[in-house]
Amino acid sequence: MDLNLVKRLRNFYADSKRVLGISYKPDQQTFMRTVKIVLIGTLILGILGFIIAEIVGLIS
Repeated sequence: MDLNLVKRLRNFYADSKRVLGISYKPDQQTFMRTVKIVLIGTLILGILGFIIAEIVGLIS
């Protein structure tokens, strides 16, 4: 069982190293676009959650 854990950790390390090797740092325009999309999505989910909570509060 212990050897299986060591093998899994080595595989995880190798996979992580491969992913970091092909990844890149985004430029400022790409980063800002991503930030805007995440903020808009968070805002939409927050508004939907608030509306649902208010509807449930009114029903109860």
